[in-house]
Amino acid sequence: MPPGVGGLGPDVGDMRHSGDMTSPSAVDTRTAALAALRELVGRPDADFHDGQYEAIEALVEGRRRALVVQRTGWGKSAVYFVATLLLRRQGAGPTVLVSPLLALMRDQIAAAERAGVRAVAINSTNAHEWSEVMQQLDRDEVDVLLVSPERLNNPAFREQQLPALVRRIGMLVVDEAHCISDWGHDFRPDYRRLRDLIEQMPPEVPVLATTATANSRVVADVAEQLGTGGSSGDGASAVLTIRGPLARTSLRLGVLRLPTSASRLAWLLSHIDDLPGSGIIYTLTVAAAVDTARLLRDHGHDVRAYTGQTDTDERTESEGMLKRNEVKALVATSALGMGFDKPDLGFVLHLGAPSSPVAYYQQVGRAGRASESADVLLLPGVEDRDIWHYFATASMPDRERAERVIAALGDQPISTPALEAMVDIRRTPLELLLKVLDVDGAVRRVQGGWVATGEPWSYDAERYERIAGERRAEQQHMIDYEQTDGCRMEFLQRSLDDDTAAPCGRCDNCAGIWFPSEIGESATTQAAESLDRVGVPVEPRRAWPTGADKLDVPVKGRIAPGEQAGEGRALARLTDLGWGGTLRELFAAGATDAAVTPQVLGGCVRVLADWGWTERPVAVVAMPSRSHPLLVDSLARGIADIGRLPYLGALDPVDGGPSGQPGGNSVFRLAGLWDRFSAQGLDIPEGPVLLVDDLADSRWTLTVAARTLRQAGATEVLPFVLALRG
Repeated sequence: MPPGVGGLGPDVGDMRHSGDMTSPSAVDTRTAALAALRELVGRPDADFHDGQYEAIEALVEGRRRALVVQRTGWGKSAVYFVATLLLRRQGAGPTVLVSPLLALMRDQIAAAERAGVRAVAINSTNAHEWSEVMQQLDRDEVDVLLVSPERLNNPAFREQQLPALVRRIGMLVVDEAHCISDWGHDFRPDYRRLRDLIEQMPPEVPVLATTATANSRVVADVAEQLGTGGSSGDGASAVLTIRGPLARTSLRLGVLRLPTSASRLAWLLSHIDDLPGSGIIYTLTVAAAVDTARLLRDHGHDVRAYTGQTDTDERTESEGMLKRNEVKALVATSALGMGFDKPDLGFVLHLGAPSSPVAYYQQVGRAGRASESADVLLLPGVEDRDIWHYFATASMPDRERAERVIAALGDQPISTPALEAMVDIRRTPLELLLKVLDVDGAVRRVQGGWVATGEPWSYDAERYERIAGERRAEQQHMIDYEQTDGCRMEFLQRSLDDDTAAPCGRCDNCAGIWFPSEIGESATTQAAESLDRVGVPVEPRRAWPTGADKLDVPVKGRIAPGEQAGEGRALARLTDLGWGGTLRELFAAGATDAAVTPQVLGGCVRVLADWGWTERPVAVVAMPSRSHPLLVDSLARGIADIGRLPYLGALDPVDGGPSGQPGGNSVFRLAGLWDRFSAQGLDIPEGPVLLVDDLADSRWTLTVAARTLRQAGATEVLPFVLALRG
């Protein structure tokens, strides 16, 4: 069977439809649908899984709204491809398939081609093809148009192409539909906009939503939104929900609890070759994915890192290599998630747990889709809760920030960079907040930027507290999964409110521990050495932020070469697997300011020894730290003493020092730092100066301080910090 056709496995011919076949129309539709299915999978004996034909019939004959909640590999894509072919033969317009990830789009287009379905995509990577795609739509040469949810609010697409498309649409398909819901594990504001699209569509146009990861709360929420404007009744009652058992009999689940990051990596080094076939190793952060992939490659294992920061072409190449079994594994963040289709994926291993059993089920569902067995192992980390908390709070809109954004907007468009300079919110959280406010109707994206709609808006504190409370409960539920002595697959099924849940007979709790637990001595040494690696470049700022002059900071454009900082160094990132844990304790909320420890100072000395600067520093200067004065002063003195360099002291704070808080928007951060440091009390020698601080975030503190030192006579300023955020 060709891969990528919605997980219709080798047993498809054994799955028989048992629905009503009395109507001649139903007979004709089923005959045509079955022929299309067999063409899709390339097997003359193929038949429908339970529920597949019911969904197709509801869409084609009943023109209904349907929600399909079925396990990964059941064949959800077969439903919408077959329904599309039948609707097109009846003269319907193209299907619009809203798909969340580029990797998923690529697989869906490939599957469509094998089925004889003409599919094209409009997304951020193929802007050069959009004109041709629209011409193909005009010539009615497209059966399925794949778009991202974000594209639906692109002003040009929304105003120029979407209205005509809505008039001609033959069917709307929402893939990974749990994203529609506030209760879904992958909350995406743009998905909530689909309710508005459904309201615009003619009521007789069928709508299909599919997902493998929805509990009863999500099912009810999605069904309610699909029922908007439907012709077959009111609300969720008009939506046909087809929900099947979610047990994955091919998966062998297990949990291995190890005390440290070093022991988890050592286990992986010891046993990666024992894992069957090729697979995915999931991590919770970009830094962990990159560091783990580097460690494995350094010791002869063919792996690649795959994160949201990986170049698009490289991600595509890596996906292909994994599908062709040319690598043992991709070490990935959740960027490699929904819809990635490799039916024979042999294993999924997690270094650190996702924040909910629902999200975990979705990720492990990549494995064993067309094979009798695949191994799934979770190695939870003690730092998991801290990472969950960070991501959960980062995605929630803040009342004060939201009101600030609305107040700054009027009826004339303001670009995101210009708005960023007005409201003191960094670009990424600002873009997320704008999406939320757009969906809420308070702001609108137009050509040239954003405008306020003038519609009344209030912060729905109750709603967001409900969501936050549910996420906390899901996090605890994930801890319960790790600690349960019952069947692990049954636990995941019950987390998804699957009332068919029963012991699987295969997991470590049902059948006994199936994975080795010993760790090789050499692997322990190698993992410890990798985690003990120090030194991260701190890239200098080269240009002033746009809009600084609006806050009375008299700079713009490039920073003058004679005022720039040089490339700096950090001991490690806060998110690093190794030194990150030590640094997170140092900078934890409420941590006591204390002198630098010999261990940390020793790590810093190693960074300095490996720096490779063009000219050795001639002196050490400290930043006047507000939060860690003892730590910074002792670190600067310790470096100066070991390096036999003069310690000149700290820069003097002017007018009380910097105003505002670290981590803000660039323009506001710069304005709070401008002219707030003085080197008048320091005898700055000619030559490079080592500038010591605790934490680099926006890097504007280091930039302004370096400018001050350069103006005081330093020929170069080399920033050194303990931690780099992110």
